[in-house]
Amino acid sequence: MEAGYPETLFRRKPAALQEPVIPMYLKRIEICGFKSFVDSTILELTPGIASIIGPNGCGKSNVLDAVRWVLGEQNPRVLRADKMADLIWAGSSTRKATSFAEATLIFADCDKVLSMDFHEIAITRRLYRTGESEYLINKAVCRLKDIESLFMDTGLGPH
Repeated sequence: MEAGYPETLFRRKPAALQEPVIPMYLKRIEICGFKSFVDSTILELTPGIASIIGPNGCGKSNVLDAVRWVLGEQNPRVLRADKMADLIWAGSSTRKATSFAEATLIFADCDKVLSMDFHEIAITRRLYRTGESEYLINKAVCRLKDIESLFMDTGLGPH
């Protein structure tokens, strides 16, 4: 026992009496018009997912880029692009270019981790061809600073 501290500080509750800790997790990723994801794409994730696998060229790295982008990455080179406008679907010989890119991260079980009274929270970022950009928390427009402060001390961020 440490000197000067009451013995009760070092006792743990029996496991049966401790509240189970349910960590916040990424439940869903929604991507539309971002890089190679021209159509609305939804990736459902469950607790315990450790990797996204697939053949070369299927967009695995673009999913990671979308996550970093939503969390506030400002450098297009980190997202493997020359400029932010390159993140928007540029079109092909059979499909027209889109006018904006959007990605949303939905986190579940976050009411105990984040300073919000929501069981789920959706963080969205949009980029328009005009250069305008929007951040949203649960479909309400906000600032990047609001998202950064929301995830402060959680270990989440673009880096």
